[in-house]
Amino acid sequence: MSEAQDQQKIPSHSVGSIGEDTDFIVHSSERVNDDGDSNSKHSDRGSIIHRDAQQGVQYIEAVATVWTKTSLIVAYVMIWFIYFLVLIEGYVIGTLSPFVTSAFGKHSLTPTVTVLASIVGGVSNLTLSKILDIWGRHTGIVVSMILTELGFIMMAATRSIDQYAAADIFWQVGHSSLLYSVQIIIADTSSLKSRGLMFAFAGSPSLITTWVAGPISQAFIHGPGWAWAFGTFAITTPVVVSPLIILLFWNIAKAKKQGLLPKRDSQRTPFQSVSHYCREFDAVGLVLLTVGLALFLLPFNIYKLQPDGWRSPLIICLLVFGFALMAVFVAWEKFFAPINFIPFKYLRDRQILGACFLAFTLFISQSCWKAFFGSYLLVVNNQSITTASYITNSYQVGITIFSLVAGGVINWSGHYKYVNLFLGLPLTLLGLGLLYHFSTPGWHYGYFILAQILLSIGHAFIIICDEVAAMAAVSHQYIAVILAMEGLFSSIGGGIGSTLAAAIWTSAFPEALAKHLPAKDLPDIQKIYGDVTTQLSFAIGSDTRIGIQNAYSDAQRTLLIPGLVVWVIGVIAVLAWRDVDLKKVEQVRGNVI
Repeated sequence: MSEAQDQQKIPSHSVGSIGEDTDFIVHSSERVNDDGDSNSKHSDRGSIIHRDAQQGVQYIEAVATVWTKTSLIVAYVMIWFIYFLVLIEGYVIGTLSPFVTSAFGKHSLTPTVTVLASIVGGVSNLTLSKILDIWGRHTGIVVSMILTELGFIMMAATRSIDQYAAADIFWQVGHSSLLYSVQIIIADTSSLKSRGLMFAFAGSPSLITTWVAGPISQAFIHGPGWAWAFGTFAITTPVVVSPLIILLFWNIAKAKKQGLLPKRDSQRTPFQSVSHYCREFDAVGLVLLTVGLALFLLPFNIYKLQPDGWRSPLIICLLVFGFALMAVFVAWEKFFAPINFIPFKYLRDRQILGACFLAFTLFISQSCWKAFFGSYLLVVNNQSITTASYITNSYQVGITIFSLVAGGVINWSGHYKYVNLFLGLPLTLLGLGLLYHFSTPGWHYGYFILAQILLSIGHAFIIICDEVAAMAAVSHQYIAVILAMEGLFSSIGGGIGSTLAAAIWTSAFPEALAKHLPAKDLPDIQKIYGDVTTQLSFAIGSDTRIGIQNAYSDAQRTLLIPGLVVWVIGVIAVLAWRDVDLKKVEQVRGNVI
């Protein structure tokens, strides 16, 4: 999400001019030194393009140099509409997936299809980060759009669960890649202190999509059917995404005409080209890390499908081989890689590691307290499905709104470490503490809304500060890779958190039911445990319903304990950050926000 805007003007001696004085659009030659020291300002203003950067980074720097203020504003409007469409697509497909799998009599496979697709989509950003750096942001968006289109077309034409699973993987990769590519373009075209605000601006469509995606899904299900939904998205996606692609290609052509891009040797043979790009992509490191992460993440999502759970030989092998491949990746990057996927110094940089472990902590905690929160509101607070959804949605809406505030605070202050320490972390811990306190029957749902709002404010500041901290530690060349790396720690944290929540619930809830249910209901304990409809069928105020509510309270409190305790890691991670003055950092070049 992004950083807010400062009231001070960029010095007029920056390279070029836009023709207007403005606090918002600047034309500058900015960079962070290659050692990742964000406090050190370089005066390399004679060269507009980083000559030592990879080709894709040079392309976007050239675009930022030649495009006008109007083009920059138009680009951000296009980005907003891309986010709007992609967020709606994500919500709608999540809603329609159970209906698709049910159409083939395989409703039980819905989680498996989603898990496999999301894991592939998550690790694919590693490969995409190198495509963006080597072949350009414009190429990355084209590839993302093509994969998304293939996914939608295959979904619309699917005739079996296997075809749908394959289509979902194509779509997940394209969907994830498209959002990621646009996020990197925002990072390329905004100064470091304004970047949090721009990220928040791009994510602001969720204020609308959160509420309209449900009715859209329902309209397709009750109308022409789910296949038409996929067909509709296959038409609208290129219509919405193509204008930004055209704008990027147009300005790259302008930059080439002006001779801003360095000449490239194109006399390589096909074999030499393959060898060259294998080196540029760090193909060995990329394969080691991607496969290792996929193998490591998979067990957290499929262990329940194995008869022996975590003791299953398959699960153990996946974990061991996944961890081993990631260890080999680290050794490869340190001792053998001719061109690093990411410089080894960044793999041990305290600020980058702090940012990654903060993301890891956030997703573990979130996965714990949110796992059964919706059911808690239904069963314990006696809320309707609609009201419960409004309460849970208030969290996402709050994050969207307060991300803009967080970006503004960072831009105004020029700092992120102490903003997080004094706002993000305390509000998060307060919100979780209130959730724990209110997790007993009898509290009005308004208290839960209060806790959700506090959590959304805290998490908004944490997310924005975390992304800024990660990017502040590297040069422009490595922004794409660092954000992909941070996203992977989020995925790992989410996987571990979901596994932890499931393990706690399957242990704590049946035990609490046995303790609180009347003796006459104990023979039905398994049915009550496994079916929320059965839980809701008992009259409000009856002994059985009160027993179920007390059991929910005990189990939810047990879930909140690790959700709170894990923040010890988060606090240490933030304390490890350097206190960088973003107003003195120069990182990106050209006409930027």
